[in-house]
Amino acid sequence: MRRILAALPLLAFTLVGCGGTDAAPSGGSESVAAKDGSLTWGSGEYGVVLAHGAAFDAASWEDQAVQIADQGATVVAVEDTSPDSLRAAIEDLMTDGIEDVALVGGSAGADAILQLASTEPDLADQLILLSPNAPQDLEGEQPKLFIASEDEPVADVSRELAESSAGDDNIAEILPGSAHAQNIFDGDQGDEVLQLILDRLSEFT
Repeated sequence: MRRILAALPLLAFTLVGCGGTDAAPSGGSESVAAKDGSLTWGSGEYGVVLAHGAAFDAASWEDQAVQIADQGATVVAVEDTSPDSLRAAIEDLMTDGIEDVALVGGSAGADAILQLASTEPDLADQLILLSPNAPQDLEGEQPKLFIASEDEPVADVSRELAESSAGDDNIAEILPGSAHAQNIFDGDQGDEVLQLILDRLSEFT
Protein backbone atom coordinates (compact mmCIF):
# COMPACT_ATOMS: atom_id res chain seq x y z
CA MET A 1 0.00 0.00 0.00
CA ARG A 2 1.35 3.41 -0.91
CA ARG A 3 2.12 5.58 2.07
CA ILE A 4 2.19 9.32 2.56
CA LEU A 5 3.81 10.46 5.78
CA ALA A 6 3.83 14.01 7.07
CA ALA A 7 7.10 14.73 8.84
CA LEU A 8 6.93 15.11 12.60
CA PRO A 9 8.65 17.97 14.39
CA LEU A 10 12.39 17.71 14.71
CA LEU A 11 12.29 16.55 18.31
CA ALA A 12 10.29 13.51 17.30
CA PHE A 13 13.20 12.11 15.32
CA THR A 14 16.27 10.35 16.59
CA LEU A 15 18.99 11.79 14.43
CA VAL A 16 22.61 11.10 13.80
CA GLY A 17 24.59 14.33 14.00
CA CYS A 18 26.77 15.68 11.24
CA GLY A 19 29.31 13.11 10.21
CA GLY A 20 27.78 10.48 12.47
CA THR A 21 27.23 6.98 11.09
CA ASP A 22 27.91 3.46 12.24
CA ALA A 23 29.69 2.58 9.02
CA ALA A 24 33.43 2.92 8.68
CA PRO A 25 34.52 5.83 6.49
CA SER A 26 35.16 4.87 2.89
CA GLY A 27 37.45 7.75 2.01
CA GLY A 28 34.55 9.90 0.90
CA SER A 29 35.87 13.17 2.30
CA GLU A 30 37.77 14.15 -0.86
CA SER A 31 36.14 14.43 -4.25
CA VAL A 32 37.63 13.44 -7.60
CA ALA A 33 36.75 15.67 -10.54
CA ALA A 34 36.13 14.40 -14.07
CA LYS A 35 36.53 16.26 -17.36
CA ASP A 36 32.77 16.67 -17.69
CA GLY A 37 32.63 18.55 -14.38
CA SER A 38 31.16 15.72 -12.36
CA LEU A 39 32.55 14.94 -8.92
CA THR A 40 32.97 11.55 -7.27
CA TRP A 41 33.30 10.66 -3.60
CA GLY A 42 34.00 7.27 -2.08
CA SER A 43 34.36 3.79 -3.53
CA GLY A 44 31.54 1.83 -1.95
CA GLU A 45 29.56 -1.10 -3.30
CA TYR A 46 26.41 0.81 -4.22
CA GLY A 47 26.09 3.90 -6.34
CA VAL A 48 24.35 7.22 -5.81
CA VAL A 49 23.98 9.83 -8.56
CA LEU A 50 23.19 13.38 -7.43
CA ALA A 51 21.45 15.94 -9.67
CA HIS A 52 21.52 19.56 -8.50
CA GLY A 53 18.95 22.33 -8.92
CA ALA A 54 19.23 25.19 -11.41
CA ALA A 55 20.78 27.59 -8.87
CA PHE A 56 23.40 25.03 -7.77
CA ASP A 57 26.27 23.00 -9.20
CA ALA A 58 27.82 19.58 -8.64
CA ALA A 59 30.00 20.87 -5.79
CA SER A 60 26.90 22.05 -3.90
CA TRP A 61 26.30 18.42 -2.85
CA GLU A 62 29.65 18.07 -1.07
CA ASP A 63 28.40 17.97 2.53
CA GLN A 64 25.72 15.41 1.71
CA ALA A 65 27.94 13.42 -0.66
CA VAL A 66 30.65 12.96 1.97
CA GLN A 67 28.20 11.46 4.45
CA ILE A 68 26.58 9.24 1.83
CA ALA A 69 30.03 8.01 0.74
CA ASP A 70 31.04 7.38 4.34
CA GLN A 71 28.00 5.13 4.63
CA GLY A 72 29.49 2.86 1.96
CA ALA A 73 28.61 4.33 -1.42
CA THR A 74 30.28 5.59 -4.55
CA VAL A 75 28.68 9.00 -5.04
CA VAL A 76 28.68 10.92 -8.32
CA ALA A 77 27.39 14.51 -8.54
CA VAL A 78 26.82 15.37 -12.20
CA GLU A 79 27.40 18.91 -13.48
CA ASP A 80 25.16 18.39 -16.49
CA THR A 81 21.82 17.29 -15.06
CA SER A 82 20.16 16.31 -18.34
CA PRO A 83 18.53 12.86 -18.50
CA ASP A 84 21.28 11.74 -20.91
CA SER A 85 23.97 12.76 -18.43
CA LEU A 86 22.21 10.96 -15.60
CA ARG A 87 21.91 7.82 -17.73
CA ALA A 88 25.61 7.99 -18.60
CA ALA A 89 26.55 8.32 -14.92
CA ILE A 90 24.51 5.24 -14.03
CA GLU A 91 26.01 3.27 -16.91
CA ASP A 92 29.54 4.27 -15.87
CA LEU A 93 28.92 3.04 -12.33
CA MET A 94 27.53 -0.23 -13.64
CA THR A 95 30.55 -0.64 -15.93
CA ASP A 96 32.69 -0.32 -12.81
CA GLY A 97 30.82 -3.25 -11.26
CA ILE A 98 28.25 -1.37 -9.17
CA GLU A 99 24.90 -3.09 -9.64
CA ASP A 100 22.59 -0.93 -7.49
CA VAL A 101 22.33 2.79 -8.24
CA ALA A 102 20.04 5.36 -6.62
CA LEU A 103 19.14 8.71 -8.13
CA VAL A 104 18.90 11.73 -5.81
CA GLY A 105 17.92 15.17 -7.08
CA GLY A 106 16.60 18.57 -6.12
CA SER A 107 14.22 20.83 -8.05
CA ALA A 108 15.41 20.94 -11.70
CA GLY A 109 17.62 17.93 -10.96
CA ALA A 110 14.61 16.09 -9.55
CA ASP A 111 12.66 16.97 -12.69
CA ALA A 112 15.43 15.53 -14.88
CA ILE A 113 15.33 12.33 -12.85
CA LEU A 114 11.57 12.15 -13.32
CA GLN A 115 11.99 12.57 -17.08
CA LEU A 116 14.53 9.75 -17.19
CA ALA A 117 12.48 7.49 -14.92
CA SER A 118 9.34 8.04 -17.00
CA THR A 119 11.06 6.71 -20.14
CA GLU A 120 13.39 4.15 -18.52
CA PRO A 121 11.50 3.05 -15.41
CA ASP A 122 13.85 0.24 -14.39
CA LEU A 123 17.17 2.04 -14.81
CA ALA A 124 17.62 3.13 -11.17
CA ASP A 125 17.08 1.04 -8.04
CA GLN A 126 15.48 3.88 -6.07
CA LEU A 127 14.58 7.56 -6.39
CA ILE A 128 14.93 10.30 -3.76
CA LEU A 129 13.59 13.65 -4.93
CA LEU A 130 13.58 17.01 -3.16
CA SER A 131 10.89 19.46 -4.29
CA PRO A 132 10.11 18.13 -7.77
CA ASN A 133 8.23 20.78 -9.73
CA ALA A 134 5.85 18.77 -11.90
CA PRO A 135 4.34 15.28 -11.73
CA GLN A 136 5.25 12.53 -14.18
CA ASP A 137 3.84 9.08 -14.81
CA LEU A 138 6.23 6.70 -13.04
CA GLU A 139 5.78 3.02 -13.79
CA GLY A 140 8.95 1.74 -12.14
CA GLU A 141 8.42 -0.43 -9.07
CA GLN A 142 11.52 0.87 -7.24
CA PRO A 143 11.15 2.68 -3.88
CA LYS A 144 10.58 6.42 -4.18
CA LEU A 145 10.99 9.09 -1.50
CA PHE A 146 9.65 12.59 -2.17
CA ILE A 147 10.65 15.42 0.17
CA ALA A 148 9.21 18.95 0.24
CA SER A 149 8.48 21.82 2.60
CA GLU A 150 4.82 22.31 3.49
CA ASP A 151 4.73 26.01 2.61
CA GLU A 152 6.49 25.86 -0.76
CA PRO A 153 4.22 26.09 -3.83
CA VAL A 154 5.18 22.65 -5.16
CA ALA A 155 4.57 20.64 -1.98
CA ASP A 156 1.49 19.00 -3.51
CA VAL A 157 3.61 17.61 -6.36
CA SER A 158 5.46 15.36 -3.90
CA ARG A 159 2.18 14.19 -2.39
CA GLU A 160 0.72 13.48 -5.82
CA LEU A 161 3.80 11.57 -6.96
CA ALA A 162 3.78 9.40 -3.84
CA GLU A 163 0.11 8.56 -4.41
CA SER A 164 0.19 7.99 -8.17
CA SER A 165 3.54 6.29 -8.80
CA ALA A 166 3.84 2.54 -9.24
CA GLY A 167 5.38 0.50 -6.43
CA ASP A 168 4.58 -0.16 -2.78
CA ASP A 169 7.38 1.82 -1.09
CA ASN A 170 6.55 5.40 -2.06
CA ILE A 171 6.60 8.05 0.65
CA ALA A 172 6.13 11.81 0.73
CA GLU A 173 7.86 13.50 3.65
CA ILE A 174 6.40 16.98 4.06
CA LEU A 175 8.48 19.12 6.42
CA PRO A 176 7.80 22.40 8.21
CA GLY A 177 8.91 25.59 6.49
CA SER A 178 9.09 26.92 2.95
CA ALA A 179 12.65 26.04 1.82
CA HIS A 180 12.87 24.61 -1.68
CA ALA A 181 14.94 21.55 -2.64
CA GLN A 182 18.64 21.83 -1.65
CA ASN A 183 17.91 25.01 0.31
CA ILE A 184 16.33 22.72 2.89
CA PHE A 185 19.83 21.61 3.92
CA ASP A 186 20.65 25.15 5.04
CA GLY A 187 17.67 25.45 7.37
CA ASP A 188 16.41 23.93 10.59
CA GLN A 189 15.34 20.75 8.79
CA GLY A 190 18.70 20.14 7.11
CA ASP A 191 20.03 17.46 9.45
CA GLU A 192 16.67 15.72 9.48
CA VAL A 193 16.48 15.59 5.69
CA LEU A 194 20.01 14.27 5.35
CA GLN A 195 19.22 11.53 7.87
CA LEU A 196 16.05 10.63 5.97
CA ILE A 197 18.15 10.23 2.84
CA LEU A 198 20.86 8.19 4.58
CA ASP A 199 18.27 5.91 6.18
CA ARG A 200 16.42 5.44 2.91
CA LEU A 201 19.60 4.56 1.03
CA SER A 202 20.52 2.02 3.70
CA GLU A 203 17.05 0.49 3.72
CA PHE A 204 16.88 -0.24 0.00
CA THR A 205 20.47 -1.01 -1.01
